[in-house]
Amino acid sequence: MSNRLLFAALAVLALAGCASDPAPHEQMRLTEQALEQAKAVGATADEVPEMKLAEDKFNRAKGSMAGESFKNARMRAEQAELDARLAEAKVLTQKSEEQLNVLNTRIVRLRKQLGDAR
Repeated sequence: MSNRLLFAALAVLALAGCASDPAPHEQMRLTEQALEQAKAVGATADEVPEMKLAEDKFNRAKGSMAGESFKNARMRAEQAELDARLAEAKVLTQKSEEQLNVLNTRIVRLRKQLGDAR
């Protein structure tokens, strides 16, 4: 009886070891979406280094997918998604800072006008 149990356990371990990672289609879709969102707010590979990294990693992920190295594809796609989201955040932060500077300039001008009117 214990030989059967041992054999069954070894068979399960062998099958688990043979199981390969599934193709990360959903992660690839999420990464592509993150890249598109970053581009939509103005992130370009020329101006935002993280965008260049994201595009490079996504291209490597595509290559890993083609070569059926799904674990590498998933890892690279996840990294590319994070880089794209960082690029998007940096662009949005820069735009917010520019708007804040414009508003501060207007406030200073209004204060001067109010001070001159007294």
